[in-house]
Amino acid sequence: MMMTGRAFKYGDNIDTDVIIPARYLNSSDAQELAEHCMEDLDKNFVNEAKQGDFIVAGKNFGCGSSREHAPIAIKASGVSLVIAETFARIFYRNAINIGLPIMECPDAAKEIEAGDEISVDIKTGAIKNITKSKEHKAAPFPEFMQDIINAGGLINYIKKEQVGDE
Repeated sequence: MMMTGRAFKYGDNIDTDVIIPARYLNSSDAQELAEHCMEDLDKNFVNEAKQGDFIVAGKNFGCGSSREHAPIAIKASGVSLVIAETFARIFYRNAINIGLPIMECPDAAKEIEAGDEISVDIKTGAIKNITKSKEHKAAPFPEFMQDIINAGGLINYIKKEQVGDE
C-alpha cells in the first residue's frame, strides 16, 4: 500500500505524555484525542496535519507510560504512518494493535525534514523523500502484521479471522 503526504518532524524521546497529554486521558473518543494530539510540543499540529501526513522522529518514539491513547490520537489525527529511528517497545505494540503503521528507518528519520513530501510503500518498506529525491529502505512488515494494519487493528483482524473460520 503506497501512501503520500507531508512530514512533521520531531526529535528523540517523544513520550506518550507529549503525544497525548495526561489531562485528556479521561476520554476514549478517538476524535477528541486527535484534537489534542502533540499540542504540548507543536501547537500547530492539530490544525496543519492533513489526512495522509506522516510523523517522522528520532530515537525512542513513544517512550513513557503505556497508553493506547497515544497511537489512537495519532491515527485519528489523520497521520498515515510514523517513521522513527527507533520506537519504544510498548508503543510499537500498541500502534500495531490499533492499526497505526510504523516503520523504523534511521537513515530516513535523520534525513527527512519538516514539510518534506514523502511516499511510503509499507508492503516493500520503500520510503521516498520526494522533496529531496532520496530513497530509503526500511524492513517491510511481515505479512501477518500487514494484515493486522489493513484490518484496522488487532481486534478487527481477529473478528475478521473468526468470521472466516465459520
